[in-house]
Amino acid sequence: MRLTILRDPAPVPPDPEALALAALGWVLADDAHAGRFLALTGLAPDDLRPRLADRAFLAEVLDFLLRHEPDVIACAAALGVPPQALGAAFHALSPPCEDYP
Repeated sequence: MRLTILRDPAPVPPDPEALALAALGWVLADDAHAGRFLALTGLAPDDLRPRLADRAFLAEVLDFLLRHEPDVIACAAALGVPPQALGAAFHALSPPCEDYP
């Protein structure tokens, strides 16, 4: 008789775009976060919808969160992902830097 040990499969990293959209939802659900995000980006609420498919905009959303550690931790907890997933999504969505070889 042969025994098989079952192991949990390796976790699949979340889709960067889906994670950024969920993070934007988290930001906009709180008036203080939403106000700060809109003020820092210079966007109006009506400017958001047309930009939802723009990877650079989604990277900006994650950059906004990553600049304040308590927000990263709270957002990650609310979305059920490790904080590092937000950083990885940011890097995946960021356009390549022309100055960096």
